[in-house]
Amino acid sequence: MTIRTEGRTVARGGATGTVTVKGLRPVDRRWFDLVPDRGTSLRLADRLIKLQGAVNFRDAGGYRTVDGHWVKMGEIYRSDALDRLTADDLAKLKRLGIRTVFDLRMQSERDKDPDRVPAGATYVVADVLAGTPTFSAMPKTPAEAEAMMVEGNRFMVSGSTARAAYTTVFEGIADERRHGVLFHCTAGKDRTGWNNAALLTALGVPEETVMADYLASNTYRAAANEAILSHLPPQQAAVYKPLLDVRPEYLNASFAEVNEEYGSFRSYLKQGLGIDARELKELERELLVG
Repeated sequence: MTIRTEGRTVARGGATGTVTVKGLRPVDRRWFDLVPDRGTSLRLADRLIKLQGAVNFRDAGGYRTVDGHWVKMGEIYRSDALDRLTADDLAKLKRLGIRTVFDLRMQSERDKDPDRVPAGATYVVADVLAGTPTFSAMPKTPAEAEAMMVEGNRFMVSGSTARAAYTTVFEGIADERRHGVLFHCTAGKDRTGWNNAALLTALGVPEETVMADYLASNTYRAAANEAILSHLPPQQAAVYKPLLDVRPEYLNASFAEVNEEYGSFRSYLKQGLGIDARELKELERELLVG
């Protein structure tokens, strides 16, 4: 195995193990080509894109599928809100090739904190919760908060506005002329989390990997969430914490809704999002490598 970056070899090794590379110049995003002795090379980079105005902006790809392929990196991105992006952030996203931004937020969120998108990017509203009462009332107990999150994650699968919104995003992802695609909501964890979970599942990424990607929002948002909770009275913080978390039971509720409403994930793709076998193959052709 040879590891290359910027056209030069920086390390060699076997099929497994770790390597540390030092002395590289700073860049927006460091890409490495893993070139095996036989077979197709793999291009990887850090998943998290470090920005001043967002904490949960990351690459949707870089995961291995059950049949040994890899989801391409540098094509599809997911994020929290974009309203606090700095000029430097926007310039960085332009250099990263962000060309289409899908905003999954409600009208009230978009009015209060309008997106800042890189120059030349197409902005598309894909409102998952448009006009629905989901998440409209503040729960009074932690149990009510957890139940609200479970209900919301079920709605993201079978709710009419959710299906319309995710159909719009998947159509954009399937159109290779619009890559790189970015989809986001406010925290980048629930509406965005299901979008990415559905995408990775459609591409054949195993369930445990999909769950790990979903739960990673807890890590990336840890400091931001703690800042919110630390300013609340303990009783109110206890109620609010389930709304800030991502938990296995939330994502499991979405997959349970898929099985109950559609019978299988493949049926959800076809009946819920309008993605038939031919379109799924095209999606795999565009986004899988190896």
